[in-house]
Amino acid sequence: MHKPRPFSMIREFHLADWFTLGNAVAGVSALFSMMSYLQYGDIWHIYLACGLVVVALTFDVLDGRIARWRQKSSAMGRELDSLADVVSFGVLPAAIAYGCGMQGSLDRVVLVIFVACGVSRLARYNVTAEELSAGGDKVKYFEGTPIPTTLILVAMLAVAAWYGALGEQLWLGKWQVGVLELHPLVLTFAVSGALMVSRIRIPKL
Repeated sequence: MHKPRPFSMIREFHLADWFTLGNAVAGVSALFSMMSYLQYGDIWHIYLACGLVVVALTFDVLDGRIARWRQKSSAMGRELDSLADVVSFGVLPAAIAYGCGMQGSLDRVVLVIFVACGVSRLARYNVTAEELSAGGDKVKYFEGTPIPTTLILVAMLAVAAWYGALGEQLWLGKWQVGVLELHPLVLTFAVSGALMVSRIRIPKL
């Protein structure tokens, strides 16, 4: 019986898969940066976290292009890409929003739903990718907005941080619903989540 070589899974990674891991590493590093902001209150941690989202997006773009250039892709690579995207463009934007002040009980509900929409959108893409590619190697269009579009939300929060609109100074203020709190700005995450799970078709460039 053939004995698997040590780290055989890692040995089977394609070049594109390493760029996908770079996406995940950037996302997790940004999460740590937001934790540091909540612990120490130094605003540069927010800027670093938002900047790392851009780094994650760069890796996300490059892994697809490298896979097509080398004509090497796999089901594992697709799953790896989705898992990395969940961290960098789903969980991370929600964590940045929380760190910036969307910490009310209703805010948390909205942010959890936002992440759930992102996960669902990626799962649907993986299941329907072959159908959407119409028998070719490349998907012709997206159903629902791609999860990396959440970079728009991150950019909004970076600007808010720059202008000091954090915590109690968060744009649009705070609504009190009995003992529950809602920052209206969090509704931008609700809209983003709804668009991700919608059936609108967006051509893939």
